[in-house]
Amino acid sequence: MSNFMFPENFLWGGAIAANQAEGAYLEGGKGLTLVDLLPTGESRRDIMKGYIPSLTPLENEFYPSHEAIDFYHRYPEDIALFAEMGFKSLRISISWARIYPTGEDVQPNEEGLQFYDNLFDEMIKHGIEPVVTLAHFDVPVALIEKYGSWRSRKLVELFETYSRTVLARYKDKVKYWMTFNEINMLLHLPFLGAGLTFKEGDNVKQIQYQAAHHQLVASALAVKACHELIPDAMIGCMLAAGSFYPYTCNPEDVYQGMEKDRESYFFIDVQSRGEYPGYAKRFFRDHGLNIEMEPGDDQILKEHTVDYIGFSYYSSRTTSTDPEVIKNMTSGNVFGSVANPYLDKSEWGWTIDPKGFRITANQLHDRYQKPLFVVENGLGANDEPAADGTVDDDYRIDYLQRHIAEMGEAIQDGVNIIGYTSWGPIDIVSASSGEMRKRYGYIYVDRDNEGKGTLKREKKKSFDWYKKVIASRGADLGL
Repeated sequence: MSNFMFPENFLWGGAIAANQAEGAYLEGGKGLTLVDLLPTGESRRDIMKGYIPSLTPLENEFYPSHEAIDFYHRYPEDIALFAEMGFKSLRISISWARIYPTGEDVQPNEEGLQFYDNLFDEMIKHGIEPVVTLAHFDVPVALIEKYGSWRSRKLVELFETYSRTVLARYKDKVKYWMTFNEINMLLHLPFLGAGLTFKEGDNVKQIQYQAAHHQLVASALAVKACHELIPDAMIGCMLAAGSFYPYTCNPEDVYQGMEKDRESYFFIDVQSRGEYPGYAKRFFRDHGLNIEMEPGDDQILKEHTVDYIGFSYYSSRTTSTDPEVIKNMTSGNVFGSVANPYLDKSEWGWTIDPKGFRITANQLHDRYQKPLFVVENGLGANDEPAADGTVDDDYRIDYLQRHIAEMGEAIQDGVNIIGYTSWGPIDIVSASSGEMRKRYGYIYVDRDNEGKGTLKREKKKSFDWYKKVIASRGADLGL
């Protein structure tokens, strides 16, 4: 990749989410949202899978989203730091419960709307293009209590109202939108992904795929609204991506790898192509699932497909049908994977596979023939500041160097990638673990897993490195 420069209009930047950064969880008229019920500690993973003891915060638990890194109050300082790095774009999400605290209020919450007006104005002032996700692991708790979240068709109507409200409000400020963050996470962490809760005896698959249908229709209606209200905007979907490699060339392993990929591609097939693929219909038949659809749903899905494919990439996965091999599973990643003997792992057990990034980008390009937007990529690590406060995160620079280089190779392969927003450019609360110790940022935030610290921001070594990458349009990776 000698001297390769990314396109001049390439959207370099970073990505955060409201629920992991904003804090101020009940300020400005905001209602409770599902992440406000996720504590740190051992119970977090069970709750994310849908087994939750209470739909109100408990006194004996620590909920990291309640303050997070206080981006709600400190965003001007953070935006200025992003601008110093040369960001062309910043991906954020809007908290549904900041706009409609109960999810079905008669009027939207003006204080919440004004907050995002102010945030977008600050970004635009610094020449940073907002990239906005409508739902990033975010359902108002009131809708979980009343309707069972996305189990209910009612949420399609309410999400369309919310979407139209924010699309109309910010039509002159935001030109890049996405509907649901990592929509396929509904199958792996259903409470985190869709606010779904279960009790003993529930047909979990039936509930999940019915909820998935509701989200897919809601996504299509949001696309329709965006195309009507902001004709010059682009609105995409978003996939938690990363290919499944077969552990061997045994056809059984190869077939299982294909099936594992399809679990995720199913959602994007519908959002991008406008119809349920044959393999999904067979899956429903084989598992006795009866997905209720209303008249006109097929037409809605067909007529309102996305403009681009957003995706996250952190690691590849490996699968096997050999019981002995399956015993050697990696830890940490939401997606189950057997250990790949050719690859290193992060301290959280996530496979590090830069070449897999290029492979995944090519597969998405070949499958959908639409522009791609890399909206998450990064390394979670336990950064330890030196005595003088500096953080020499060479391991993060190494990870990003190699991944960005492979992204450049994918572009040279002919893949149309319009932007790259690394996760997360400032330390934020980890979605999977609720920790602050698992850091991704170019900017260190003084806060620990118990919520202690000054919240002071400090540049890491990777800050100046990424600044050079952007300034050189990817030609100077320091490799």
